[in-house]
Amino acid sequence: MSRCEFIKGQSPNYPVSYLCSFSRVERSSYYEWLNREEKSEDLKLVTEIRSIFAKSRNTYGAIRMTRELKERGYCVNRKKVARLMKLEGLKSVHKRKFKVMTTDSNHNNPVADNLLEQDFSATAPNQKWASDITYVRTSEGWLYLAVVIDLFSRKVIGWSTGDTLETKLCVDALKMAITRRGQPRQLVHHSDRGSQYSSFLYRLLLKQNSIEASMSRRGNCYDNAVVESFFHTLKVESIYQQDFETRKEARAEISDYIESFYNVWRRHSALDYLNPSEYENLRLAA
Repeated sequence: MSRCEFIKGQSPNYPVSYLCSFSRVERSSYYEWLNREEKSEDLKLVTEIRSIFAKSRNTYGAIRMTRELKERGYCVNRKKVARLMKLEGLKSVHKRKFKVMTTDSNHNNPVADNLLEQDFSATAPNQKWASDITYVRTSEGWLYLAVVIDLFSRKVIGWSTGDTLETKLCVDALKMAITRRGQPRQLVHHSDRGSQYSSFLYRLLLKQNSIEASMSRRGNCYDNAVVESFFHTLKVESIYQQDFETRKEARAEISDYIESFYNVWRRHSALDYLNPSEYENLRLAA
């Protein structure tokens, strides 16, 4: 360890003037060394920040960036990270206004009661699931996406895409969720009142797996806010950043976003800035 490194290490405990005198180092020489050291550290930090920013699909702001850096062993604070990101011109993608598009609720199918009443909390996986459909524009026409989210971890546990809004779209997403979660029983499944979710086939699948249906009030997107929030995040961080020539291209992007980014890497503010898979693993291990 050099004398300057010793001074820097002890500076929180003793005055720099005393440490310089004790170490026989001129204060001006120490501060010159410290300035060079800090610039070198900043260069290393900026390199790491750029790498994380690219991996985050240009979505991480200072809060998530700081958390990721600390997980990687860097001793930094949010103000410094924000300053370096600003100097590097690294700005998270603009959060465009998201227009909610809902399924068709004009039908004569049975409608379930709203069992959640906007209580999206859960103490373990497979207590409460939520589902919905959204639309993605391509040059070939709309691609429809149905998802199932576990409200405990906000993890997308089932999803399906299709060219039309047939009931099969939602059924396939639910089947994926049931298979991936090991066919759990005695849970609540929440959705809007769309014809797909109130259809005979969908209700039959729920009944066969002892899953209790819950539905939002008519036209109230807040009753299914977690899924709407996911769709907003997906569109801002992925869909709005590119133009899709084909539905196949859009589906590949959605698959990559959900399976390789959102579920296993993206830090979620509602999960103490853990990703959904990490949150589940840590909570179940506790």
